[in-house]
Amino acid sequence: MITADDIRRARRSIWRHRGRRFVIGLNVLASLFLAGLIVVMLNYVSYRHHVRWNLSSSDYYRLSQKTLGLLSSLDAEVKVVVFFQRSHELYNDVRSVLKEYEYAAVKARKLKLSIEFVDPDRDLTRVRELKQKYDLKDTNLIVFESANRRKYIEVRSIMDYDRALTGQQTIKKTASGFRAEELFSSAIQSVTQSTWPVVYFLTGHGERDLDDTKPSGYSDLARVIRRDNIEVRPLLLAEQRGIPKDCSAVIIAGPDRRISDAETSILAKYLGRNGRLFVLIDPAVTTGLEKTLEAWGIKVQPEVSAGGPTLTGRELVVAEYGDHPITRNLTKIVTMFYMPRVVEPVAAPVEAPDGLADKPTVSVLASNTVQGWAEVDLTENPPRFDPGVDRKGPVSVAVAAEKGGRVGGLEMEIKPTRLVVLGDSYFVANGALTSGVGGNVDFFMSTLNWLVEREELMGIAPKVPGVLHLDMNQKQKQAAYLIIIGLPAACVALIGLLVWFRRRR
Repeated sequence: MITADDIRRARRSIWRHRGRRFVIGLNVLASLFLAGLIVVMLNYVSYRHHVRWNLSSSDYYRLSQKTLGLLSSLDAEVKVVVFFQRSHELYNDVRSVLKEYEYAAVKARKLKLSIEFVDPDRDLTRVRELKQKYDLKDTNLIVFESANRRKYIEVRSIMDYDRALTGQQTIKKTASGFRAEELFSSAIQSVTQSTWPVVYFLTGHGERDLDDTKPSGYSDLARVIRRDNIEVRPLLLAEQRGIPKDCSAVIIAGPDRRISDAETSILAKYLGRNGRLFVLIDPAVTTGLEKTLEAWGIKVQPEVSAGGPTLTGRELVVAEYGDHPITRNLTKIVTMFYMPRVVEPVAAPVEAPDGLADKPTVSVLASNTVQGWAEVDLTENPPRFDPGVDRKGPVSVAVAAEKGGRVGGLEMEIKPTRLVVLGDSYFVANGALTSGVGGNVDFFMSTLNWLVEREELMGIAPKVPGVLHLDMNQKQKQAAYLIIIGLPAACVALIGLLVWFRRRR
C-alpha cells in the first residue's frame, strides 16, 4: 500500500533529478558560451597581432628577410594567377609558398596581394578567358601582374634538378634547389617598378627582325623580352642620327652586311658614354665593328667552334660556363649554339678606350671543351680537326666586357659600360626556340638583364629540399611492415574478439 510519505519522497526525488538536469544544462550552455568566446578572442588577437609558430623541421617555405622587407615597403596592388595542374609534382610546394606571401602581404598592410589558382584541366572557361588576356600558350606557369606590368614564371625554372645516369641506362632526376621565393620576389619587384628599361634593336643591315614569324625571325624572342617588362624598339641610325636618350641597351642581332663607319662611330661614342651593347655576330660576316670591339678587349675570330660537346658536330652544347654574373644562375642549364663563331678576349693587354684611365674587365661566358677546336674550314661537313691548321680547344664563343667604377685608381659610383659579344644569332631565333633546348632563352635574358642592371633583383638563394634516406635490408623491411601494418590490425582484431566473447558471456 502506497502511503502519502511515499508519494512525497517520490516527488522530492523527481524534483532533485530535474534540478540536476537543469544545472547540467546550464553548465553545458556556459561551457559552450565560454568556448565560443575564447575562439572569438583568439581570432581577434591573431588578426590584430598575426601570431604564428613554425613547427616544421626546416625553413623550406619560410620567407627570407629580403622578401619580407620588400613586401613591407610596397604600396601597390599585385595579382597572381597560378595556372597549375593539381596533379603536378610542384603544385603543393608552390601553393604553400604563395600562402606565405599572402600572409606576409596582410601583415604588410599597404600591399594588396590577390592570388588565384586556376586548374587548366577543370576551369576550362576561366582558362580560355585568361589565356586570351595574358597571351598564354602553355599551362603550368604563374603570372604576376601590377598596373598592366606582367611577369611570367615557368614551372621548369622553379626547381633545379641533378641528373645522373644509372646502371640501367636511365637518367635519375633528383631535386636539388627550390627557387620559388627567388623567382616570386623578383617578379613582384619587377612588376611594381615604375619604369621599364627600353632596349633598341639595330636595323638596316640585315639584322634579325622582331616582327618576323619565320624560323629565322625574332618574334618569339621579342615576346619573351616584353614579358620580362622590357620595352623593345627598332633603331635605324640613319633616321635617329644617334642613340635615343631613353636607351637602356642596344642589341645588334646578326647583321649580314657591313655597318657604315658613321654608324660605327656613333656606337663607339655610345660605349664611351657608359653605354650597353649586345652584339651577336654570325660566321663569315664582316660587320665593321671589329676594331671597336677589339678596343674593348674582344677579338672576333674568323673560325667557328667545332667538336665537343656536340650532337651532330655543327652545334655546341654548353653546360659549364665562365664565372660571371650573367652565368651565375645558369648552373644545370644547357645552352645550344649553332655553328658559333669564335669570340675571344684580346691576348695582349689593351689600352683603355677613349683614353680613360681604367681598362675593361673581359670575361669568358661560354666555350667548348678540350675535346673541341677552332675550325678554319667553314665548309667542312662534318668538321674534323686538322693538326697545324685548326687550334685545339677550349675556345670561347661568348665574351663580356665591363669598364667603370675606377677612375685614376679611385672607386667611383658611376654607371659602368657593359658589352657582350656572342658568335651566334640563330640560337634565340624562332626555329631554335622551338626545336632547341630551353636554356637558350635563359642565357639571352640573363645577358640582357645584366646589361640593363637587373641581373639580380633579389639574390635569394634556392632552398635545398630535405631528403630522408632509409637504408634497410629485406628482413628489416619485412619487420617494419609487420610492425606498422600488421601489429595495429592484429590489435584491432584481438579487441574485437574480446568484445565478442564478453557479449556471449
